[in-house]
Amino acid sequence: MNLQLFLAFVVVAAALACTPGVDWAYSITAGLGRRSFVPAVAGLCSGYVLHTVLMVAGLAALLAGMPGVLGWITVAGAAYLLWLGTATIRSWRGASFTAAAAADNPGQNQLRTFLQGMGTSGINPKGLLFYVALVPQFVSAEAPLPVPVQSGLLGLTFVLLAAIVYTCVALLSRKLLHSRPGAARKVTLTSGIIMVCLGAVLLSEQLLPLIADLA
Repeated sequence: MNLQLFLAFVVVAAALACTPGVDWAYSITAGLGRRSFVPAVAGLCSGYVLHTVLMVAGLAALLAGMPGVLGWITVAGAAYLLWLGTATIRSWRGASFTAAAAADNPGQNQLRTFLQGMGTSGINPKGLLFYVALVPQFVSAEAPLPVPVQSGLLGLTFVLLAAIVYTCVALLSRKLLHSRPGAARKVTLTSGIIMVCLGAVLLSEQLLPLIADLA
């Protein structure tokens, strides 16, 4: 693999991982009121592992070239964000750093947190397009490694960077808000609103053209 291309990719991927968005919102929210935020971060990263597998298999480019299918994926992702954001907003009054919420069935709560994180990143069409549009620009046909292997390594590099960034976000949030339950509730409410807004934007991007055509 071309070292210069790889380093350039690391810089770009790190910048994207450091950009606040729905993944950040979920990392912060999932850490509130739970024993550990690790399942949330692991779930988010697993979603990007799924994107990496799709990219290496060539399915990502195929889906990106099918506007109809990608449109339905976007609608599903938007609906999921609206549901997750609404659930987060409804729980904001009870946000804290106690383990009471996970006391009844911690294993089940951790699994749910993991699956929600995986759904947040895995069903996001923006992540799919990131792998299709960005990763190929840093793959070299002259490199000794096959193109699929290079693509897989770049995809997993982004997963690693995302894991580091989301872990730092969750740790800093927990440290800053640990003694501030009022601030924790406000952050939870804000995170839920961000998810709802992003879901609404994604949904409007798909529905508005349809409404315009019908009109």
